[in-house]
Amino acid sequence: MKTILYFLVLLLLTTSFSCSKFLEVKPKESISDQQTIFDKTSSEQAVRGVYSAIADGGYYGTSFQSIGYLSGDNVQWTGSQSQVQEFINHKVSPDNSTISSAWSAIYRVINRANQVISKVAVVNDPLLTEAYKNQLIGEAYFARALAYFDLARTWGGVPIITKPTLTTADNSGIERSSQDDTYAQVLSDLQAAEPLLPLTTNRFRASRNTVWALKARYYLYRKDWTNAETYASKVIADATTYQVVSPYSSFFAGNVKGTVESIFEIYYNGSTETNGHGGQWLPQTSGGTRQWAPNDAFVALVNNPLIGGNRSALVAKDNQNRWYGNLYRSINASPSYVLRIAELYLIRAEARALKNDLPAALSDLNAVRTRAGLSNLVASTQTELLLAIENERRIEFAFEPHRWFDLVRTGRAAAVLNVTDPNKYLLPVPSQQILLDKALTQNPGY
Repeated sequence: MKTILYFLVLLLLTTSFSCSKFLEVKPKESISDQQTIFDKTSSEQAVRGVYSAIADGGYYGTSFQSIGYLSGDNVQWTGSQSQVQEFINHKVSPDNSTISSAWSAIYRVINRANQVISKVAVVNDPLLTEAYKNQLIGEAYFARALAYFDLARTWGGVPIITKPTLTTADNSGIERSSQDDTYAQVLSDLQAAEPLLPLTTNRFRASRNTVWALKARYYLYRKDWTNAETYASKVIADATTYQVVSPYSSFFAGNVKGTVESIFEIYYNGSTETNGHGGQWLPQTSGGTRQWAPNDAFVALVNNPLIGGNRSALVAKDNQNRWYGNLYRSINASPSYVLRIAELYLIRAEARALKNDLPAALSDLNAVRTRAGLSNLVASTQTELLLAIENERRIEFAFEPHRWFDLVRTGRAAAVLNVTDPNKYLLPVPSQQILLDKALTQNPGY
């Protein structure tokens, strides 16, 4: 694996930023030198570059997100590229361009975060206060934690790189760590980020609340139900800041951004930062291609008033009477939703159910159902409740990167998707990476 260090050319900045002002300037890229981060302005620009890499089309722009939902059971492919159908058929080739794009994009985030962590710490600029310096470094730790989390759940163990790439050969020869060690790196980075970040509300940049939300998800994946409940509760407790908005479409309809539903959302201004994800979903009359569409089974579920409720807003019909996905409503500026408060309620519901605290779990599940316009559910056994939570997550996050990963982490992929080969629960390491670096080994079964 070879990674080129991206040089962040400095732009003239004001001394303070709004969230959108901070994110809307796209960093320029070129080969590095040793003086890329040396003052407050360049430190801010470097962190902006980290967020730009998260927003990239290979990561939360399109490719990585598509892995999470195309591999589930809600989406059909209406185009002709077989590499997309590979996810739906669960026969992904190491030559698949989507996994190659996602792998490279995620490691680009890691490299940029490594630059910030390494260099901002030693910047000596009177304008860069210690508190703000800590915040910038904390944001980089959070970004790196998110990146390694997504690598671990997609590929298992991966090369762990925590130092900046200075030459194209720096990352060669690093063997893959185990999946457990990769997840350990995630927790280490989250632990480092937490005390550095302010306890403020910021839906487009990492704060301490953002760390708590990702910790809740992390602990759910690691089957630590107590900590999953604890960290979900920390975020849910701030009921003024984070709320499930009603109706369901309120967090995306009308091209709104940064509603109280969002804990961490990727911002695109549509000019210097664009997200082409919507073009895959929207019909031709809206400027898209509708190459990804809800399948018949999902359309039936989401339009069932007893199951989908007002989440039927996730789908609509075009002028040819064909169903299309309605979450990403802009051709070039739809947000990407990384962490929503609804997920925290369902994380806590699942954790509580697995701890046999069924009444509290039902309360959390019904908070999400109430927002969807559904009646309260009654479940008498743990098994019934866990299945109800699984089904709720399927509808709630239908076009977000959850369904495949949910079924794998709960051991339900075989029963629901008929994917009985456990080797297929991890994706192949991109063949290009294997060819470039002989230290990399392929996942079993590929």
